[in-house]
Amino acid sequence: MTVETIFEYFPNLSENQKEQFKKLEELYKDWNQKINVVSRKDIDELYLRHVLHSLAIAKFTSFNNGASILDVGTGGGFPGIPLAILFPEVHFTLVDSIGKKIKVVNEVVEGLQLTNVTTVNKRVEEIPGQFDFIVSRAVAAMPTFVHWVKGKIKKESVHEIRNGILYLKGGDLLEELKDYKTAKIYDLTDYFKEDFFETKKMVYLPLKFKG
Repeated sequence: MTVETIFEYFPNLSENQKEQFKKLEELYKDWNQKINVVSRKDIDELYLRHVLHSLAIAKFTSFNNGASILDVGTGGGFPGIPLAILFPEVHFTLVDSIGKKIKVVNEVVEGLQLTNVTTVNKRVEEIPGQFDFIVSRAVAAMPTFVHWVKGKIKKESVHEIRNGILYLKGGDLLEELKDYKTAKIYDLTDYFKEDFFETKKMVYLPLKFKG
């Protein structure tokens, strides 16, 4: 799959956004040779397995200008970097506890000249502040993840959907989500036709406050 598929799914991109998406492959291939953050198999399928997969969140919901998003366990910068390209007026904080991964993310952010991304080399529990949404790609089972990000979601919602967690994951999620009655699971085949997405899902867990 080429970057052109991204343009087909997201037809309203500016020329600058298109250039940024085009640059992704070259930047990742270059840096991945120095610091391996994406598997060899995946680097050849970067636009499918990483970029388009990350952008599934944007097919589900849009972020308002000025919103703040926390990407937990960003690894090589997913889903945060593709989303930051798509939403230039939204601020993204990309967190990973592994320094070499953040180094690659920093280089990609600089290469793309993204001004709406902050990177942090820490555990998420050490991050101050609160965010409208928390995004991630399958870094832990949901109960563990919820524990990590406790208190980090703003109470006041200004989006069409309530603030919460947007989590990309595959497989059978019923067991780990059984204690979360408000969790909703979306099949990514609703958004994308490629076979890769047949087992892929997105979980939306709205923040539920006692009040």
